[in-house]
Amino acid sequence: LPHGFEGQGPEHSSARMERFLQLCAHNNMVVANVTTSANLFHLLRRQMVWDFRKPLILFTPKSGLRNPHFVSDIREFGTGTRFQEIIDDPTADPAKVKHLLLCNGKLYYELKDKQLEDKRDDVAIVRLEQLYPLPQKQLEVIAKKSKKAKMRWVQEEPANMGAWPHLLFHFWKTYNMEVVARPANSNPATGYKKKHDEQQAALLEAAFS
Repeated sequence: LPHGFEGQGPEHSSARMERFLQLCAHNNMVVANVTTSANLFHLLRRQMVWDFRKPLILFTPKSGLRNPHFVSDIREFGTGTRFQEIIDDPTADPAKVKHLLLCNGKLYYELKDKQLEDKRDDVAIVRLEQLYPLPQKQLEVIAKKSKKAKMRWVQEEPANMGAWPHLLFHFWKTYNMEVVARPANSNPATGYKKKHDEQQAALLEAAFS
């Protein structure tokens, strides 16, 4: 399903991720939003080699088709690699990390560009590639590495949409997690490109504040 805020209006931005996640219980489906072509390959391969069948809901941004960041090295498709439900920040030093940003989808690359531009070595950016079932054990390992860091969920969608309501339901007792998102809205996205760019810039700024 096409999903990603790119300034093209509501119907181009949101595949109503929150509605699919509301249907998730008892491991009845898989919901994912991957950020590399290799991880997409391994996700589809896992889906086929399982000895059982369940629906896979895959959210993808249209811009991913032409974004060079989504391209993977040929070696990442080979033997010994598998689907990564969560991808840690390989460049982060746990001793320096003060802000642990969780996100998914294309927003990761915008956050990464902002991090490099501002030279923020006190920030780790972690990608949640599978939204359901949640990779809770993997997240616990990452969180323990940076115990003193403030954890934030960053999403492009308004706060009442996207993955945040789903994560809040599962993690409100476990993590003191904040959210950085567009304000709650009845409409998924603006149809005005200039306004979209202003909102996106403010979102990125808030994530690193």
